Amino acid sequence: MYRNEGALSFYKGILPPLMAETPKRAVKFFTFERYKEAFSSFKALPESSILFMSGLCSGLTEAVIINPFEVVKVKLQADRHAFKEQGSTLATAREIIKNDGFGRRGMNKGLTSTLGRHGVFNMIYFGFYHNVRDLLPQAETHGLEIARKLLIGFVSGTIASCVNIPFDVAKSRIQGPQPVPGQIKYRTCLATIATVYREEGYLALYKGLLPKILRLGPGGAIMLLVNEYAFEWMKENL
Repeated sequence: MYRNEGALSFYKGILPPLMAETPKRAVKFFTFERYKEAFSSFKALPESSILFMSGLCSGLTEAVIINPFEVVKVKLQADRHAFKEQGSTLATAREIIKNDGFGRRGMNKGLTSTLGRHGVFNMIYFGFYHNVRDLLPQAETHGLEIARKLLIGFVSGTIASCVNIPFDVAKSRIQGPQPVPGQIKYRTCLATIATVYREEGYLALYKGLLPKILRLGPGGAIMLLVNEYAFEWMKENL
């Protein structure tokens, strides 16, 4: 890729995730807290279930918002033209809308797999972190307490990545170029997972797991910690 398209080819499709990242993280944490408040009104629900359900609902909400950005990003990354020759992000979005609209062939292509990816990830990410954090005793010093929370956050992001990656693979197959141009092989989430498993084996459903863990393990831990301390600071000072 570097020889044929240049160094900038590694950054194809960077604008859509940059545009989506800040609202995506805001939606993730804001809706988790709102859903947690809503589910807490049901007294019969145990706290552990409330945390997992709130994570699931926050992930589903997040997926609906960011899926159009993902469709544009994948199309840009699949474009084999050199970086300077390909269309802009807005031009690509307009092209998708013009040709396929906003439905499941257009800007909402692969929505079910995105729902699965984010719903499952957030359910485990938030549910595991908050349950384990409250279960384990607090550290004696502030530095060790930060390390304790970072470790729990890292494990949360790692487990969530391992469980949700089949949905991620399905999303990439559905939103990316089809094997035979003009023929749609990958249509729905579960059917795509079944097809990949049948034709390529179960290990194909875990392609890209290591880089995903390297990104979302430490990244997920830092996000949880920063959100927790920022939220506490705002409650005390605002």
